[in-house]
Amino acid sequence: MHLIGTGCYSATIVSFVEDEEAFNGLIHDRFSNLDTNHDGFLSYSEILKEFQSMRVFETHFGIDVKRDPDELAHVYDSLFEKFDHDANGAVDLEEFKMETKRMMLAMANGLGFLPVQMLLEEDSFLKKAVEREAMKMNA
Repeated sequence: MHLIGTGCYSATIVSFVEDEEAFNGLIHDRFSNLDTNHDGFLSYSEILKEFQSMRVFETHFGIDVKRDPDELAHVYDSLFEKFDHDANGAVDLEEFKMETKRMMLAMANGLGFLPVQMLLEEDSFLKKAVEREAMKMNA
């Protein structure tokens, strides 16, 4: 993980999500990486690894917090249900794209215009959005 101090504004995230070529390319790449059995669907166990790697619920402002395992399981179950729009027990590429887009836009709306200091995974969508915006500004 890398600490990135950045003025990550909601417009940056929205711009990234609206750039269909860039966004769809990253969605496809992430989906392919998560789909370890290459069946074209993400099972609960495949997407659970992604949720757990983000450690959103295991930390509080970057500090590890001991969470109730049952509470974590419930949160992860609920997240999976958000992605599995047709409730068939698997997430296809379109469901993954739609829900990731919805979540990123929700985050953008919550960020407003305040700069934030974020702890981002090396290949996270937010980091890619920030990098894309920085390249546009430097061009």
